[in-house]
Parts: sequence; structure tokens; C-alpha cells
Amino acid sequence: MKEKLRLLLGLLLLIIGPAHGLCPVWTPARAASEITRLQQQLQRWDDAYYRAGENQVSDADYDSLLQRLTIWRRCFSAAQPAYAPQLPANGKVDHPVAHTGVKKLRDKLELAYWMQDRQDLWVQPKIDGVAVTLVYEAGRLTSLISRGDGLRGESWLAKAAWIPAIPLKISSHAPRVVLQGELFLKMTDHQQSRDGGKNARPQVAGALMSQTPGPLLAQIGLFIWGWPDGPAAMEARLQQLAVWGFGLAQQWSQPVSDEEAVAAWRDRWFNAALPFVTDGVVVHQAARPPGKAWRPGEGDWAVAWKFSPPDVTSEVRSVEFNVGRTGNIAVVLNLQPVQLDDKTVRRVSLGSLRRWRSWDVIAGDQVAISLAGQGIPRLERVLWRVGERHYPLPPDPERFTPLSCLSFTPQCRQQLLARLSWLSQKSVLDIAGVQRSTWLRLLDTGRLDHLFSWLTLTPEQIALASGISPTRAQQLWHRFNLTRRQPLRRWIYALGIPLPRGALNALPDATWQEIQQREPQYWQALPGVGAVLARRIHAMLQDASIQKLMLFLRQQGIPESLSAQDGDS
Repeated sequence: MKEKLRLLLGLLLLIIGPAHGLCPVWTPARAASEITRLQQQLQRWDDAYYRAGENQVSDADYDSLLQRLTIWRRCFSAAQPAYAPQLPANGKVDHPVAHTGVKKLRDKLELAYWMQDRQDLWVQPKIDGVAVTLVYEAGRLTSLISRGDGLRGESWLAKAAWIPAIPLKISSHAPRVVLQGELFLKMTDHQQSRDGGKNARPQVAGALMSQTPGPLLAQIGLFIWGWPDGPAAMEARLQQLAVWGFGLAQQWSQPVSDEEAVAAWRDRWFNAALPFVTDGVVVHQAARPPGKAWRPGEGDWAVAWKFSPPDVTSEVRSVEFNVGRTGNIAVVLNLQPVQLDDKTVRRVSLGSLRRWRSWDVIAGDQVAISLAGQGIPRLERVLWRVGERHYPLPPDPERFTPLSCLSFTPQCRQQLLARLSWLSQKSVLDIAGVQRSTWLRLLDTGRLDHLFSWLTLTPEQIALASGISPTRAQQLWHRFNLTRRQPLRRWIYALGIPLPRGALNALPDATWQEIQQREPQYWQALPGVGAVLARRIHAMLQDASIQKLMLFLRQQGIPESLSAQDGDS
């Protein structure tokens, strides 16, 4: 009982919790406009898919945007019925048994909740193809009907003779046998994890909708997943289907007792060599009502658990501009948190302002995120842009350079904080245990006037910072003072002078006055320094703000000894 309650609670959190947190702050008028725009786009995709067999958007992206529409409608118009695909209603042939479709479950927790208290369950690959009804009367194929709206579809009987996988006769004397299945493009050693969808389903749909038979029809296979009024026992059903020539169902059906077994088969089929394209698994309950009771969208005796896409979708909550140590402005998207593999992704970097403008992404847009090398989140594409676009104002790039923000002003907070954080690194001044959060607390005290003000802080002044105890303050003061022993080359690097590591290691001991007086030719003679960089280094050392900081360091007696060795450079 406790396990059932746990599963129910988890499912409620999945359904209710996220929707509450995803409601955008929109006026009713804007909400109505945005909902209408997205709904119209879904309808256009539905029309292209169901009428023309064109797959203009991936299933994962479609499902994500459909979920987003559902959330928006709950937020602003809860009384409205849920959106349903606009299936073609111009079919000319009635299905003797309606196509119910299968509900898609999001994860193993939802599957476990659905499986509890159900018996005689079977898992099959979810074939990525085109659903059809086959009708045999006295053993002879009399109808091949497209899914259509689940109640009526188009007759494709003329194409059956060109598809060897469809038996035109079966050894049955029953007045009528109704089967439901999937026409799919045959594959050889198709590995879903490696090969993806291969555009297989649109090819099948196109071949079936074509006015004239084409060579692709011979490459179409058939997987029967439904015999509405067949034997009650799944084993008997599968055995008889195999006798009639529909052996794939028996070959690719496995009994399962819990969600772990389903997950194991799902993982196995995702990575195995298969004769068809798949996009997940379907779990069937052997017991189901008689065919006359089937209705579109009401089949609760089978569910689908699709494969995880290589990326996940999220909504952009805000656009953030971060000024880095050298004045470069990086754009970061703050996202509605999503799970990607074992990572919770809340932010993704876009890089420069130019890239942000080329992506044209703002708060409210729906984006797809993947993990690049070393698990770094990466923006893959923008799925949907809100209609009403309010662009945040980025910082002026002209105000931030490698020489700006060496002293504190409110506008310089980000860049100075980035400079301070960089100072702590082992390769710079090696201030152990001092993180960005530490510098942020010290900045908030108002006692850091410039890049090296921390050298003059007393333990008592450091302890004034929020969250820093007197003991911790004493440790920080000691570590700050240890930097005085660092050699001159480290302090030149700490100033932000862009010397390559080889040039730093080759830099001889000198005084601050000598460093200021050296001409570009001197810098160019160092390893890794060309003419352009040499002139840049020389210009930076002549800058008034840099000279002011060098004077401060001289007054502080830094470095303590010109003979100090930079042992870990």
C-alpha cells in the first residue's frame, strides 16, 4: 500500500507541480494571443502529417509544444477542453473497429503507476510507421484502411497487392477478422541509438498516398499489434497471427511483470540491430473490451513509453548578460529546470551578443538543449518563439574592455568580480579557498575600491562581510598576505597583461619601473609573443589605470623579494 501511495504522489507531483511553476506572467489578452498562435501551428503540423504524410516537426518537438500548450491553457483557460490533433475527417471508409491510439507516458514512474494492479502484460517495440486496419472476410483481404481520424479512413486496398508483407488470404473461415497494425519501412540491422528515424515513416506514408504504385511498396513490412476480437489469451493471439503470416508480433512480444522489465527491453531494443525503425516501446494488457466498445483516445489497455530524445526542451525564463574579466559580454539563458541524463539543467550559455542576436531568443521562447562534450549544456534549436517579443537591453560593449573596471563602480561590479575570481586561481596568485562567493561578500562590504584593495583589509574588516566568521576572516587575511611573496611575473599576470605562459616563465626578475619602461621589441622577444601582441602589452602597461595599480603595489612592497621563485609556473 505504501508503494502505491508513493507512486501516486510522484505522479501527482509530475502532473501538477511543473504546471504551477510554468505559468507565464501574461495579461489575459497576451495569453489568448500566444495560445492561439501555438494552437494554429500545431493544427498546421497535424494537417501536413495526417493529410499529406509530411513530418514537418519531430515527434519529440511536437509533443513538447503540445505539452506547453496544455500548460498554458490550464494557466489561463482551465475550463477549455484539452487540445486534440485535428485528424482528417474526409475519410470514405468506416473502420469496423476504431483506432484508439496509445497514451504516451513520460517516464518509468508513470509506467509503474499504470502497471500496478494489471495482469498479463506484454511489451513490444513501438514501430515508427503508418497505422492501418486490415479486414479479412472468409479469409480474403477485403479492406486496407488508413487510420484517418480513428473512425474513418482512406482505402489503400489497391496498394495491398504490391506489398508482399500483406497476405491477401489467410486460412480462416471466420466471417470477418479485423486486425490493426503498422506498415513500416524494412531495415537491415537498424540501430535506433545510432541511426535515428531515417525519415522512414514519411516515406511509407508518401508511397501509400501516391496515385500510382511505386517500388518502395515492396520494401514495406507489416507489424500487427491489435486483434480486437481475437482470443483472450495473448499467447493464443500471437500464435494464430504467426500461422496467418504475421509472425513479427510473436517474435517481438515479451511478457513483463514490472516497470524494470519494460525498461530492460526498452534499453535493449534501443541499442540492438532491428529490422525496423522504432521510437519506444508499447506495453499491452492482454485483457481488453470487445472491439465494438473501442473509441479514439479511450484505449487504456495499452501505453507507450518513447525513447528519450538526444535533447530536451525547456522554456527560457530570462536572458542574462555577464561581463567577463576581459570585458567580453557573454549571454546566458536561464531556463525552466529540466533533466538531461543525470544533470539538472537550469542555464545554457549562448556566447557573444552577436550569437544571441542571431539566435533571436528571449524569455518565453521554447528551446531544445543537449549536452556537449564534458556534459556542458548546449542550445540546439529554438522550437517556438512567443509572438509578443520584448528584448532585454544588453550592456554597451563599448564600455567594457580589457582595461575597464579595474576600480569599482556599480556598473563595473560584474567585470571586477570576474577579475577578482580569476586572481584566486592557482596559475595566478594561488589564493586557496577563496571562491567567487567570497569576493562577492567582500564587494558587498563596500571596502574594495579597486582590483587589489583586499591587500589592505584587516581581519576585523574582512569579518564585517556577511557569512564570514572572525576565524574565517583571520584565515583569509593570512592567505591574502601570502600573495605578497609571489614573484613579479605573477603580479603582472594578475593585472591582466596577456602574456602567454611561456613568456611569463621566461620573464626575468625586474622592478615595476623597468617593466613600465620596456619597449615593444622587448616583449616581442619573449616566447609566444608576436608583433601585434607586443604592441598591445606595451600599450596596456602605459595605461593610466594600470600604472595606478602598479604604483599601489609598489607602495605595498610587492613583491616582497625580487629573488622569489615561481616554483609552480
